[in-house]
Amino acid sequence: MAKAKNLISIELEDFLSTQSSEAQGLTLELRDLVLSMAPEASEQIDLPAHLLAYGYAKTYKHLICVIILYKDYVNLGFPRGVDLPDPNRLLQGTGKKARHVKVKSKEQITSLNLRALVQASIDATPHPEEAD
Repeated sequence: MAKAKNLISIELEDFLSTQSSEAQGLTLELRDLVLSMAPEASEQIDLPAHLLAYGYAKTYKHLICVIILYKDYVNLGFPRGVDLPDPNRLLQGTGKKARHVKVKSKEQITSLNLRALVQASIDATPHPEEAD
């Protein structure tokens, strides 16, 4: 997993080229948000799952969040979503641990409530060098 930068790699460009313009725009905005808040995070592209993953290592344990692309929207997924503070009830899903926010507009991405969820996930994600 390469260190993520806000530069768009050829792999990311190829990945996004198969998606709708709506999903591409939302993905790039969310990507910028995550990388600005967690600049040390790495980016991983999962082609079959249509997602981008951000974390401190390739393991699920060290995963901050994922961006899952759909035709007209994207989901911002949090592996520890059930444990995140969510006073505005943005999180959706019924998984044992994971939750997501369905993002349909750039205005959602700039909201303080979404930023707070991203920050809470960053704070809750262990670094590989930290002891268990």
